[in-house]
Amino acid sequence: MKKFDVKLHVLAPLTALVVLFLWFVPTSFFGIDGLTVVQQRTIAIFCYAALMWMFEIIPAWATSVSTIVLLLLTVSNKGFAHEEMGSLVNYKELMAAFADPIIMLFLGGFVLAIAAGKVGLDIYLARILLKPFGNKPRNVLLGFLILISVMSMFMSNTATAAMMLAFLAPVLKTLPENGGGRISLSMAIPIAANIGGLGTPIGTPPNAIAIGQLAADGIEIGFGSWMLRMVPVVALMIIFSWWLLMFLFPFKAKSIDIVIDGETKKDWKFWIVTITFIGTILLWMTGELTHLNSNVVALIPFAIFSLVGIFKREDFAAIDWHVLWMVAGGFALGTTLNKTGLAATLVEAIPFASWSAVAVLIIAGLLGWLLSNFIANSSAANLLVPILAVVGSAMSENLAAFGGVTTLLVCVAASTSFAMLFPISTPPNAIASSTGLIKTHDMTKVGLIVGLLGIAISYAVLLLFPF
Repeated sequence: MKKFDVKLHVLAPLTALVVLFLWFVPTSFFGIDGLTVVQQRTIAIFCYAALMWMFEIIPAWATSVSTIVLLLLTVSNKGFAHEEMGSLVNYKELMAAFADPIIMLFLGGFVLAIAAGKVGLDIYLARILLKPFGNKPRNVLLGFLILISVMSMFMSNTATAAMMLAFLAPVLKTLPENGGGRISLSMAIPIAANIGGLGTPIGTPPNAIAIGQLAADGIEIGFGSWMLRMVPVVALMIIFSWWLLMFLFPFKAKSIDIVIDGETKKDWKFWIVTITFIGTILLWMTGELTHLNSNVVALIPFAIFSLVGIFKREDFAAIDWHVLWMVAGGFALGTTLNKTGLAATLVEAIPFASWSAVAVLIIAGLLGWLLSNFIANSSAANLLVPILAVVGSAMSENLAAFGGVTTLLVCVAASTSFAMLFPISTPPNAIASSTGLIKTHDMTKVGLIVGLLGIAISYAVLLLFPF
């Protein structure tokens, strides 16, 4: 007898019923004046994406791809819709979601990380950066927090967490079982990996989703501008997390010896990757001075590594394509909301302008944080960012004193990076939990404290130094 699958037998049919109901019910059901058939279809497809992402009935990237195809077939000018149904979306704009400039930014980041791993630059950096911290437990813990957070700014937080666990595994075995050192070092992995991703536009998908939505609305955020505000948030939270872990889970061991295995051959490939890595980061950080767009800069390492043979055909398999396609789904939904006129219709139907800006900022951040504890942070951002962009534009006057729609969307992106209550909340959490050294209630306790404080500090920084 086959095992009863809740997702397959309950959640999938429920999602289908909800979507079909929204699709075929008369437009008057929604109580929105002037709602067109195309806009109604957009609402139904948005709900399809939301439920599929939330319930994780199929992989998140598959939901994004199917969402874009549904939009192409039903609301684009090259699908089954016609102009009498409402404003149609140019099919090229929907397909462009797969090659949005922000997608190229992420692609460049993936290529940099792959090249660094091939030549051993990641191992070399780990050795160099950890060496100054010696072998005192509290210093080693701080070293790992800093190293993991810095690497997560430019690498996948999942890949960083997996690599760091490999380095830490033999060390954890040498620590006393009755001390808190094992828990502290294990917890350092998800805390630093999750928080570190906030530091750069390529650190985690929600950052790119927010930046992409703002760019579509004519608001450009440079790589350096983002880092100028977010790296201090990361630094403050890493220092606080260090203190918190030492307070809750103190070490009993007097010293820790870290041995990082792996070969780093300093040949011409190593130096090309190193120079390109440094040059790319510098160009990203000085975009306001050089006037080079960060999305364009991201393709420089791709071109260099391809030309000299460091990045080869087989390396394409190592790119996290599922992340790119997942982000594309959110961009396509945002485009559709605007081009079909649904965003404007909702603005007129719902009195957003009369709402309190403070309430919207707080609720949006907490909602992003709460959702991200149960679904992928990129899925949460894909759901919330297009809708909040509409809300932000509708209450632009009220939000102006707080940095406008930019602060609203960046706060939501930041909030998702602090979602780490449970082993299921993020891949780094799951990786740390796999050690068997962390109890769920300990992870929840630390995640709650770090998460709420992190959101508060993010808001404070963005309100004091708006984009």
